[in-house]
Amino acid sequence: MKFSYGIDHLTSSLALRLARSQMKGILSPEAISRINRSSARVENIISGDKAVYGINTGFGPLCTTIIEQSKLSQLQHNILLSHSVGVGPNLDDEVVKLMLVLKIHSLSKGHSGIRLEVIKWMMWMLEAGMVSVVPSQGSVGASGDLAPLAHLFLPLIGEGKVKWKGEVVDSGFVLKKLEKLPLDLAPKEGLALINGTQFILAHAVQLVERFYNILAYADFSAAMMIEGLKGSASPFRRELHELRPYPGNVHVAHRLWTLIKGSEINESHIGCNRVQDPYSLRCVPQVHGTSRDVWLHLKERVEIELNAVTDNPIMLEDGNAVSGGNFHGQPLALPLDYAALALSEIGNISDRRIYLAMMGQSEGVPKLLLSETGVNSGFMIVQYTSAALASENKALCFPASADSIPTSMGQEDHVSMGSISGRKAMQVASNVEKILAIEFMCACQALDFAAPYKPHPYLQGIHDIVREKIPFAEKDRNFGDDINNMIQLIDQLILLNFIKSNHDRYEDIRSPYHNLFEVY
Repeated sequence: MKFSYGIDHLTSSLALRLARSQMKGILSPEAISRINRSSARVENIISGDKAVYGINTGFGPLCTTIIEQSKLSQLQHNILLSHSVGVGPNLDDEVVKLMLVLKIHSLSKGHSGIRLEVIKWMMWMLEAGMVSVVPSQGSVGASGDLAPLAHLFLPLIGEGKVKWKGEVVDSGFVLKKLEKLPLDLAPKEGLALINGTQFILAHAVQLVERFYNILAYADFSAAMMIEGLKGSASPFRRELHELRPYPGNVHVAHRLWTLIKGSEINESHIGCNRVQDPYSLRCVPQVHGTSRDVWLHLKERVEIELNAVTDNPIMLEDGNAVSGGNFHGQPLALPLDYAALALSEIGNISDRRIYLAMMGQSEGVPKLLLSETGVNSGFMIVQYTSAALASENKALCFPASADSIPTSMGQEDHVSMGSISGRKAMQVASNVEKILAIEFMCACQALDFAAPYKPHPYLQGIHDIVREKIPFAEKDRNFGDDINNMIQLIDQLILLNFIKSNHDRYEDIRSPYHNLFEVY
């Protein structure tokens, strides 16, 4: 299967497949025609006497400075050099490849005035395995992700460093090895390369996938913990949630109801004297479901941005070059901050369930999840770790988009800080994965105390995968090793692949909103 840049509709999953070389991107005749028409419009502007921002003028506060025609190419070369001012840890390879994929798609829509030759060079770079070294800090998320995009495209002019064959080397060295000449940029091209939201968007694309996985883990870890602590299935009845029919709530409630109602464990405590469960068990649909609705909102916003033109100025079909604000990161910054909060809440309620498991208040489940305590501390400090991660997330949830610092001598007087929103959201997601790993570990320990009764076969299958790596604990041991083994089961997608592969087998788990929440 091939993807036509600039023509086909791009989604998060397709973008990831292109970045992971699981799909090939091409330029169709229609895309080539659009690109050439747009490039011709820039040539028309150059041959005229009208000042157009970034084509025959300086940048930012220098927008009124007219540049001599003989120096227009040098202007575009210099913008990559002068804007390559990023600092901090370098981005991982996948984010860099995503940025390149997203930029190719946006430029191929034919509204950026960039030559076909430049886009083909970018496609060659992706296929050749040259991964630009791009620092993670330096973008304020408006006027484009200037610094990271400048670093991304330095190799086009033979500058900067790249990762190639496992080593970090000068791009010029690789170009010489591959007998590839650097480009002389034409008017508008340097500006088109660095103007845009592709740094923010690449993080958002990754987050759509990661958030999706976390929501799947969370529903199953919660179901296992509810079973282990002998919680009730009644709060998940369809009739209850039809009275407050938020899609995410209904979806999660349906999952929990089908995973818990009628299991051996659930049947074993019917008629017990517990009136109602604590909120961390009873309100899972309301908390997880709301986070699902936030994921859906993020996915929809990202999909719009994936198929947008976000540089400046933009070349319209009528031949005009319009200087606007399509580069501003606000449309992504706010949803990313919202997503970080929604992810944090998944970790927060998971930590509360872990804490509840330590209490020894459920029939058959001992305090601290160990039969003999005193000499043994059991899982006490395991919960400390989840609490620390949950607390760290709360600090990370301050919205980066609430801030704006004027830049460019006041020309860019409101910026989104969306680049920070994206990086913070990914850190929150990483912490939540660790919290859920701890919950799975504790839930499996609690489930074992329910023997000989068993949970739903779907949950039992997850339990058995965990037990292959982490045996039942009868006394204290290095629980840190257990946590790291559990994190590996999540990082390596072993649990997720099991969950996905069994969705068709257990079709009754599919809610009326299954397609809404299972596609990205």
